[in-house]
Amino acid sequence: MEKTPGIAEADKPLSSPSLPDSPWPPTSPDSPWPPDSPSPPDVVADMETAQEPPTELSIISKKGFGTMGKRIQLLANHFKVDVTDPDAMFFQYSVAITTEDKRTVEGKGIGRKLIDRLYQTYSSELGGKRFSYDGDRTLYTVGPLPFDKFEFKVLLEESFAKHPGADNPSANGSPREETKRSKHSFQSKAFIVEISFAVEIPLRSIALPLEEVESDANYQDALRVLDITLRQQAANRGCLLVRQSFFQDDARNFSEIGGDLMRVRGFHSSFRPTLGGLSLNMDVSTTVVLKPGPVIEFLLHNQNVTEARYIDWAKAKKVLKNLRVHARHRNQEFKISGLSEKPCIHQLFTMKVRNGDENNQGETVNITVYEYFAKHHGLKLTFSAYLPCLDVGKPNRPIYLPLELCCLVSLQRYTKALAPMQKASLIEKSREKPQDRIKTLTNAVGNNSYDDDPVLAACGISIEKKLAQVEGRVLDPPKLKVGKNDDCFPNNGRWSFNKKTLLQPSHIDYWAVVNFSARCDTSYVSRELIKCGMSKGINIERPYTLIEEEPLMKKSSVVARVEKMFERLTSKLTREPQLILCVLPEKKHCEIYGPWKKKCLSDVGVVTQCICPLKITDQYLTNVLLKINSKLGGVNSLLAIEHSGHLPLIKDTPTMILGMDVSHGPPGSNHPSIAAVAGSRCWPLISRYRASARTQSSKEEMIDALCKPLDEGNDNGIIRELLLDFYESSDKCKPFQIIVFRDGVSESQFNQVLNVELSQIKKAYELLEAVIIPKFTVIVAQKNHHTKLFLPNSTENVPPGTVVDTKITHPRNYDFYMCAHSVIHGTSKPVHYHVLLDEIGFSVDGLQNLIHSLSYVNQRSTTATSVVAPICYAHHAAAQMGQMLNFDDLSEKSSDVTSEGNIPMPELPRLHRNVKSSMFFC
Repeated sequence: MEKTPGIAEADKPLSSPSLPDSPWPPTSPDSPWPPDSPSPPDVVADMETAQEPPTELSIISKKGFGTMGKRIQLLANHFKVDVTDPDAMFFQYSVAITTEDKRTVEGKGIGRKLIDRLYQTYSSELGGKRFSYDGDRTLYTVGPLPFDKFEFKVLLEESFAKHPGADNPSANGSPREETKRSKHSFQSKAFIVEISFAVEIPLRSIALPLEEVESDANYQDALRVLDITLRQQAANRGCLLVRQSFFQDDARNFSEIGGDLMRVRGFHSSFRPTLGGLSLNMDVSTTVVLKPGPVIEFLLHNQNVTEARYIDWAKAKKVLKNLRVHARHRNQEFKISGLSEKPCIHQLFTMKVRNGDENNQGETVNITVYEYFAKHHGLKLTFSAYLPCLDVGKPNRPIYLPLELCCLVSLQRYTKALAPMQKASLIEKSREKPQDRIKTLTNAVGNNSYDDDPVLAACGISIEKKLAQVEGRVLDPPKLKVGKNDDCFPNNGRWSFNKKTLLQPSHIDYWAVVNFSARCDTSYVSRELIKCGMSKGINIERPYTLIEEEPLMKKSSVVARVEKMFERLTSKLTREPQLILCVLPEKKHCEIYGPWKKKCLSDVGVVTQCICPLKITDQYLTNVLLKINSKLGGVNSLLAIEHSGHLPLIKDTPTMILGMDVSHGPPGSNHPSIAAVAGSRCWPLISRYRASARTQSSKEEMIDALCKPLDEGNDNGIIRELLLDFYESSDKCKPFQIIVFRDGVSESQFNQVLNVELSQIKKAYELLEAVIIPKFTVIVAQKNHHTKLFLPNSTENVPPGTVVDTKITHPRNYDFYMCAHSVIHGTSKPVHYHVLLDEIGFSVDGLQNLIHSLSYVNQRSTTATSVVAPICYAHHAAAQMGQMLNFDDLSEKSSDVTSEGNIPMPELPRLHRNVKSSMFFC
């Protein structure tokens, strides 16, 4: 096969720039890194040595603004905020709520009702001051209250202070007396609310000029007060509050997504500090709620069954826990804590006899729930008589309600994992064209009447009703190099291999096909794949064998099916195959996928590609071949500037690029999180990567396995693997510059990225007995934000390559928005990049161009990705490695708690040495 100019063998980089020949002496003869060349002379002087004590790093400030690209006028969903009274002062007060006998009240929801009633009752004593209350233990006013400390007695009707199940049977063996139940049901309840002054927060801290921004320690506190004011306004309208997103109970906002779940549209509102001053960031927001109605109907639809006898009650118990229901016989709301052990007609509880005879007040009687409702409420239960009851009591004081008397209340958020069809429906129904979204947001700002809010008005805050005008720039797409030394020019963020070949195609002469799908013709698929491969420059021989799954095996466990398939496959093969093409029966969430990947990548060490072709087209086969070629060590395309070896600041100094991401388990699960890091290899290329992953505590975002020191100076962390691979694949060069891209962290975690995760990376470098620590550039990529960009008077999305680094960016920190990708459906969303550290010293234009170019190097795609390829690879690696864990076993083991109270943390299967350096994640 003819080699492509500029590319050596699969694991060899382009010819590296010559470096000085003087050796870099190791500190130990056993160092994993043999002596090699030092950094170039102009780099060494500024290097931090390993012996220097660690210092606390701070987020860097803006360096300036970019100038490259075509300038373009845009709109952003930021609404300018004017502050006419910057000298206003917020006063923060602590709130303590107790009962009359001094028991602390912790219940959610009751706080807002008590504070509302307090204001209605004692407004004059409070000087007429309106509150911003956080719903818990803090409230704020503009200006002081008449006194620093107050104590009020507040009465709430039983409809507010209800005791769940107070007039329903207790099954704890020590039932409450009827007189107590009557007292709780029909009398108001008294609470003591104590308000005491805590601290002053000046509004001026968010109305300062740019050069003084964040010099005031109260800056974040003042923003929080304003956001709490928005939450309170939404709570007063009866909205469901999800952080800074608010969802109103309006039929126009709901649409069904299946399984008795509904998508509800709401709005995100938060105040943001920007270069253009304070702004209100408002965006359309979406969440999933339960469809209100009878509980039994919800269960039938949720489990996709037609009759109650088919309901899986173990699953029902999990899905119902903590949901709120309305009981029609008492007109009250309750929270579900579980299910009864027996059906309603057999479930007994003990109740005290109430016959008017004082001598018999201590007598009790056992009665079934069914009998109780018939005798005491005149209700003859029908279908629910033979079904479990809802338990709405406490762990040691169960209170039972028959299913047929209970309905789910509205606006209850559903936080568990969605089925694939529900996800697809949610995405489809959440899409909105750019001009439609502009209209929706403009109307929402006007309808919310922010200027009429008493707290905002008291400090002179007013909000404009039109979107902010901003200037952006459109960067030119990078030129790509493909096979036969051809140039490829992306258009609108896309390119094609039509009539083009891959830059470095693989040769596949010994491979096999296995088929778990009864409806796929593997002979036809393999012929078409060979044909498509020829047009792309990949020489593919006929598969050595095609194995169809035995029909009887379909009833076996997935692990047994995989083992049997491998047993049959190995009996046919004469040597190790280069590739196994695996045809799956389902496209999404196929249960065979994880065990198959584990068998191939961990146990055997062979490259595999899974497919589920619904329709065989040239584009589909091309996409499959792009993945296969990358996994086998080939190169599909390179940046032209990378191919020629002229990448600025990278071509002369060994530079490694890391992409870091953490994948979390489905909502409501205790599955471990998977941390993955993709690292570049074969310097000076920036398009070749390998990845490593580890498990960590469930829902933990900060990566704790970057460096795992062991005895005798060894290290079992992720970074060591990637550093050694970089060294071996880059002509024995150590990286003197490392660019870190971190995904998935919030602004409150930036300091941890800089001073915890980065410290781990440096420690891993030191444990390899390196004398010099490299320079770092650390960049966070945020996709979970609410800023959108629009073209004025256009139905189209902003063009790929759009960058905004003025007006709506942070007033001090180094950040910018980039929309590198093309979006056909819905409204495009830029990635918000935050540069936390830049020791390498990129110019603003240089860094923006590098990030833009890294959106064009994803080897599995022919479109620019929304975020840089290293982060995409880390995300794919985490997701794929997570599939190898047996989560059914994990669910069973979650009940096995250690003596310290911790759930044992399972380890990920380690990749086989044959494939660990491959791009298995493509």
